This record gives sequence, C-alpha cells and structure tokens, in this order.
Amino acid sequence: MTGTERAASPARQESLRELNLELVFRHVLAAERPISRTELASVTGLTRPTITRIVEELIAGRLVTETGSARDGRAGRPRVGLILSRSGPAGLGLDIRADGLAACVVDLTGTVRHLAFAPFAFADAEPAAVMGRLAAMASAAVEAVAAERLTVVAVTLAVPGPVDKGVVRSAPALGWADVDAGSLLRSGLGHLDLPITVDNEANLAAHGELHATRGELDNFVYVSGGLHIGAGIILDGRLVRGSRGWSGELGHVTVDPEGRRCPCGSRGCLQTYASPQALLGDSPAPAGTMPELAVTTRADEGDAATLAAIDEAGTALGVALSNVLNILDIGTVLLGGGFALLSSWVTDRVEDEIARRVLSAAWAPVAVRPAILGPDAAAIGAALSFIDRLRLDPAAWLASQR
Repeated sequence: MTGTERAASPARQESLRELNLELVFRHVLAAERPISRTELASVTGLTRPTITRIVEELIAGRLVTETGSARDGRAGRPRVGLILSRSGPAGLGLDIRADGLAACVVDLTGTVRHLAFAPFAFADAEPAAVMGRLAAMASAAVEAVAAERLTVVAVTLAVPGPVDKGVVRSAPALGWADVDAGSLLRSGLGHLDLPITVDNEANLAAHGELHATRGELDNFVYVSGGLHIGAGIILDGRLVRGSRGWSGELGHVTVDPEGRRCPCGSRGCLQTYASPQALLGDSPAPAGTMPELAVTTRADEGDAATLAAIDEAGTALGVALSNVLNILDIGTVLLGGGFALLSSWVTDRVEDEIARRVLSAAWAPVAVRPAILGPDAAAIGAALSFIDRLRLDPAAWLASQR
C-alpha cells in the first residue's frame, strides 16, 4: 500500500506505524548532516520511545546507520548522528547502448558504487545472446559490491524502445519485436533470484538526469541519442510516461513525410536523420569504437560529408523538438547520450529551429545544453529507479524482508 492509499484509508495501528516510520525516514533522508534522535523527536513531534523503536527498525533493515556525532547547537555532549546507510540495499541498472552494454550499482544515498562497460557487436546477435551477456555483467556487479557489504535487491533493464510488462514491443535498431527481455534476463541470472523491471532507456536516463541536477531542474526534455532516439519528459519533477508508458518516441516523430524509409516501417522519422548510423553514412565506425566518437573524430578532422550530416541532423532534431515544446511548454532541453558528445556541433542548429518554430520562444527562449551524465545516464537512472521506490515506501521494503 502506498502512502497516498494509506492516507485515504481509516487510520489503523499498523498504518499509523508505517506513516510514522516514513516520516522519520524522510527527515533522515532530507537532513544535510547527521541528525540525532533528539532532533527527530523535535521535528516530527513523536515521543522519544517511538523514535527509538523506529530508528532501531531502520538500522536493523540497513536503511539507516549511526555515525560520529550530531551537533544541534545545544550545550552538552554531542549526540549520536543518523545517516542513510551506504552498506545496505542497492539497485542494479543494466543498459543496452549503441556501442555495448553497461551495468551500474547505486546505493541508498544515490551514489554510484559500480559502473562497468563491455563492447558488444549487435549485428545478427540474438536477444538471448544479448541478455546472456548482460546477465554475466549483472552477476559480476553483484559480486563486486558484496565485498563492500552492499546487497543488490532489484534489477532494472534499460532498452531502446517501448516496453509492455517486460516485453520490448519494438526496437528497430536491434531488430527486435515482441522480445520478452525480462524473462530472458531472468533465465540468464540463474541463481540470482531478483525482481526485474524493464523500461525505456530515455525514461530512465531522464530519471538519472533529474537526480544529477539536484533540484535545479524540475521541467525538461531529455533527448537520448544512440541506438534509439527517445525523449524522457520531466514535468514538475515527475516523469511523464503516458497512459500505457510508451511516451517519448521522439525518434519516430516525422520530420519529412516523404523522407527516408525507417526500420519501423514509416518514412521521414527523425531516427533516419539523426541516429549514429545516419551520421556515419556508408562508412561505419571501426570495430570496438563508439559510433558517436567516430562521428566526432571525423567532424574534428573537417570531413565535409560528416559535417553536412551533422547539420542535417541538428536541423531535423530541432524540428522534432519544436513540436514537443509547442505542446508541452518546457524551457530546457538536455542533449544526452551521443547528442551530448555532438552538442558543440548540433546545438546551434537545434536552437535556430526552436527559435523559428516554437511560438513562445520569442519571449521565453528555450535553453539547449548537454546533459550531465553523458552515455551512462540510462544505466544510472535504471539503478536509481529501485532506490527511489524504496525511499518513497521504506515500510513496504522492511515488511518484505521479514
């Protein structure tokens, strides 16, 4: 039961206990320094015995730990401080990128504790082979953080396409249609009996960027660039998913109705103008090289065809984003993934199109800038997704461990 559901239900002893636990945990979470039990009693209005019982439960569940001392400005001996645990439950994020696969572990504080990358050749690779390699990376990550007394308790997989209950409905860049990625990953994990969630990589990357901005941005469009051009939309600090969770398919916004044929079956999709494959043209990246890095290398060398392709991509991206911004009235665009690496070439083109096409841009300019986390955003956001759920409902987590 979520906090909202409990608030709408008659107050029972158990629900009251859970609400008090969440209240205390929220104050520990928000504290900028170690907070003492005395301070918790003061700010929550709960009795000292209640605070003691709740803190003991949080410590036993490895959500909170004691550290050093908490100075609250009062005379006398410093009090024992409480902080979020850095050796308790952790989230594991997995990501399928244009140049390979990534695995990331994040602890309860939101700190990245493990980040690994492995090149992978996707050409003609069966979904089971991709999931098998990711499962091996997941097992290695679990083992690595166990040495730091972290316990991975959930896995989130980022995939380049819309997802329905663990099934990747369409990922044209991978040649996937109706692939049950969740089941394949579960089979590969074998003895690791962990809950698995599969989600769109742009949504997860936007979630990671929301954390990385540390409250600076509550409204933005995150644009992923790689195997899949997607948009993660953040409004009022929340991810917009749509009624079925399939929002943000920016790569399949039409920029030219009579344009190039897209692997999705349509014509003139943004993906056909701004993907790494479109930018590389008939000269693919060398084996083991990130496609976006190959593009930037050619651009740095002044290759005329590459520079022309980047200009075309920037214009097409600006057109697609203008449609989004006219509807949603968002003031910031974050260029992520490969677009972050190409930002010095594409930003001006994107801004020019937005200035021409977005009605409100004349009196409220839209900021276009590189995202903070670069190509690791989806893996980090995937790992954070479980951590955020735990933070919102610590009582449910503790109950599941009994």
